[in-house]
Amino acid sequence: MILVGANAQGKTSLLEAIFYLTGASPFYATSDKQLINFLSLEQDQPFARLAAEVEAHGRIQRIEIRLSIERNGSNSYDRLRKEVLINGLNRRVRDLAHSFNAVMFLPRDMEIIEGSPGNRRRFLDASLSQADPAYGEALAEYGKVLTQRNALLKQLQERRTAAEELDFWDEQLCEHGSILIRGRALALGELSQQAAHIHNELSQSRESLQLDYQPAFDPAAPADGQIGLPLEGIVDRTGISREQIRLGMQQALRIQRREEIGRGVTVIGPHRDDLRLLANGIDLRQYGSRGQNRTAMLSVKLAEVNWLRDRTGDWPILLLDEVLAELDVQRRDDLLNRIGDVRQVLLTASDLSMFSEAFRQSASIWRIEAGTFQPQGADSAG
Repeated sequence: MILVGANAQGKTSLLEAIFYLTGASPFYATSDKQLINFLSLEQDQPFARLAAEVEAHGRIQRIEIRLSIERNGSNSYDRLRKEVLINGLNRRVRDLAHSFNAVMFLPRDMEIIEGSPGNRRRFLDASLSQADPAYGEALAEYGKVLTQRNALLKQLQERRTAAEELDFWDEQLCEHGSILIRGRALALGELSQQAAHIHNELSQSRESLQLDYQPAFDPAAPADGQIGLPLEGIVDRTGISREQIRLGMQQALRIQRREEIGRGVTVIGPHRDDLRLLANGIDLRQYGSRGQNRTAMLSVKLAEVNWLRDRTGDWPILLLDEVLAELDVQRRDDLLNRIGDVRQVLLTASDLSMFSEAFRQSASIWRIEAGTFQPQGADSAG
């Protein structure tokens, strides 16, 4: 399906709304509150509602997500309330992963390569949480434990408590952290293989692409005080068990304890992980051109589609926003040929001429204006 329209008509907002159904977590907004219309924020009970019927795993389900702000008076913070309903029943946010999956590419996804490590971690976490609800649960619990542990480190820095109190939080951090590290190592190993094949096609066999996981606690590194230093080359960590990771991380925390107390913050763990994308061995974040990075990011996203299908047994919907705008004719054709195998694709564009005649003939085309869309030609059909 192609959704065509001028800029600022709502094309990207539609894609973001669809993707929000996968985990009720905004990928770029800093909070869910930003998803509520700013005019609504002036009302007594601001709210937003997103509802859709989706077909996945051979059945149709209705998903509804409600956001509302509960006013607590002028002397207290307002509280954001989030509700997830699946087929009319209240569910946990992580239950969305069982109901609907999607992969989205936006032009600003270039920040995954070019931006901060946090952007790359968010990409990994969003994808893994769709594939494995247990990963999403571990991610949420890890965040809570990390907050408590950092608060305790601040107290220790001010010498207001005993260092032994860290033992409990260390155990909890390693219990959940080992799930994240193990999950990321396996996922990146699988994604790297898929992406390398796709990138070879999109680059006309000129480049080889690799995804290099760089964990802040590296279970492949020797436990001799060298924790946190990246190893040279691409390291295969898929053979390291979760228990080995858990025990190694506990030892690393003991080694780092004095430094962490001095700094008042947890210095190792998956909250500081990173990821490199290498083309012909070159780090794209530092040396990649705009065209190289765009092709690499598209390869990773297309690999994610195949990876989610393999992991969940169902095709995710592929959401592509203005994907052809910066590609030459050859790469456009290669990309359109590649996505032809995906079960459901939604592309946005401001100019239909970027699509080949054959692709336009095979696609459903809709026009969008001021947030309202209808089939191509419906307004002139009488």
